[in-house]
Amino acid sequence: MKINFVLPLLLIITLGSCITPGGRERPKDFTVNLESTQIDLGQIEAQFDTFLGIGGIQKDTVDIVYFPKENALCLRYRRDFITYYQFWNAPGRAQFLYALHKYNEDYNARNFNSRSGIKELQSYGIIRSYLIWQSLSFTVQAKANMDIYLGYNFKERTPYFVTSQRDAEFVHHDTRDMDRTSAIMNMYFTRAQAAELAVYFDESYLSQAALGKTQTGNTSDTSADRDEY
Repeated sequence: MKINFVLPLLLIITLGSCITPGGRERPKDFTVNLESTQIDLGQIEAQFDTFLGIGGIQKDTVDIVYFPKENALCLRYRRDFITYYQFWNAPGRAQFLYALHKYNEDYNARNFNSRSGIKELQSYGIIRSYLIWQSLSFTVQAKANMDIYLGYNFKERTPYFVTSQRDAEFVHHDTRDMDRTSAIMNMYFTRAQAAELAVYFDESYLSQAALGKTQTGNTSDTSADRDEY
């Protein structure tokens, strides 16, 4: 399944001005009901930091689930004994497509800082997300809005497109003993892996998914866990 990443100029200008580091406009919060109607769309692959950051990064799978009532796309994954439900609304998905477009331009131009840090993680904008996280079915289900940075990072001298899930603060309405703070979680994508995810972020694809007219599962080769650079 393919998607055209040559975005119209007006769209690029509009998205590029909406959420950027130091930008003027703060993205809005939103919520999703985990009991809403869900459509399983398939799985993608991405790399994650290893447990406690020891040993670099490792590949894992991420489930893609669409919530049509809220028009929210969920990236569901489990890391370090926690299940995460990371939600992207329409503005966030549009910013992701813009960010990937800019990343591919910078990749082709070799326009990266190999000593990448927090500035590079924010290179292509900051979006607002909604996060639900839980260790086991009978434990506290924490919920909060939080930021996701869109940028890049180098691992073992290889650049990756990165979505960096920042920490989220859940404050329980009854007792502080049940307050929770989520961990910072980075997803590292090769260009093929990011392109596969971008398919699911396409609004026309999601419109068809709501009508039950889409194919599910991967249709391109994303087996490589690094790009040639």
